[in-house]
Amino acid sequence: MFKLRILVIEDNPDNMDLMSLILLRAGYEIIKAKDGNEGLELAIQHQPDLILLDLALPEKDGWTLAQELKGDILTHDIPIIAITAHTLPHHKERALKAGCDGFIVKPFGIAAFNEEIKRYLR
Repeated sequence: MFKLRILVIEDNPDNMDLMSLILLRAGYEIIKAKDGNEGLELAIQHQPDLILLDLALPEKDGWTLAQELKGDILTHDIPIIAITAHTLPHHKERALKAGCDGFIVKPFGIAAFNEEIKRYLR
């Protein structure tokens, strides 16, 4: 059976574990990256159906990575949802300008998280 593939780019192991558990239980295939450089490489290599992107990453921050992903012909059509603890309105605006299609604030509710994921995979 074909599973939708989600790339999770998150440097915090606890957040990575939580999102992975939720997504695996929902039936998705998960690809994991712990920094921006690895995230870019895996996005190009695996062509996921969706990218969940922490904004505060080592090596390359999420805002920069979103711009690079949206500027690359191989990845520009992949929806990106920012997953962040940066909660001020200008953080969301900056993420959307960088190329993120959606924005989820940490901590998040599981039901709302799942609904947001489904919305971008339709």
